Amino acid sequence: MLKRGCNGVYLHWSKKRMRRYVNEFVFRLNKGNVRNYTVMRLDHIIRNAVGKRLTYEELIS
Repeated sequence: MLKRGCNGVYLHWSKKRMRRYVNEFVFRLNKGNVRNYTVMRLDHIIRNAVGKRLTYEELIS
């Protein structure tokens, strides 16, 4: 899945952000159950994002 995603979702993977790509695919596989509807998945994401902050500087570093 990861290898297919590398070629299908992203055109290029930078070594600098490899951890983020892998984490995204881990999330997709863990939460990708067909029974989990989109609203439930979004609710899970929002609940886990409360109190966390990502600044632009952290994003580009």
